Amino acid sequence: TEPENEPEGATNEPADAPYEPFKGTISYEDFARLDLRVGRVTHAEKVARSKKLLRLEVDLGAEQRQILAGVAEQMAPEDLTGRKVVVVANLAPRKMMGLESQGMLLMAENRDGTFVPLTADAEPGAVVR
Repeated sequence: TEPENEPEGATNEPADAPYEPFKGTISYEDFARLDLRVGRVTHAEKVARSKKLLRLEVDLGAEQRQILAGVAEQMAPEDLTGRKVVVVANLAPRKMMGLESQGMLLMAENRDGTFVPLTADAEPGAVVR
C-alpha cells in the first residue's frame, strides 16, 4: 500500500541518507558578485502548460519582479503568497514558457527531495550578506 501523508515528489530515501556533496571552492569575489535580496511574494500562480513552474510577483522594495520558480509539483501558489523569501536579484533574465524570469528564488532541498523556501525576517529589498 502507499504511505499516507507523504509529500508529493518525495523519494523514500532514509532520513540518514547523505546530502549532495559540496561543490568546488569559489573565491570571495565570486560570492560577492551575487546580489541576494529579501523579497515578499505578493502573488503566485501556476504557469499554463507547465507542470513545474509557478509565476511569482515579488516585491523587492525598490521594484517588483516576476520570477519563475520550478516548484509547482511540491508547493501550491498559496504556500508562497505573502511569504518573505531570498532572491538572487542580479541573475540575467531568462525566458521560460514564453515568460521572462527576472531573478531566482533560493530554496533548500531536503534529503527526501522536498523543497523549502529560504525565509528572512527583514524588509523587502534588504541585502542578504
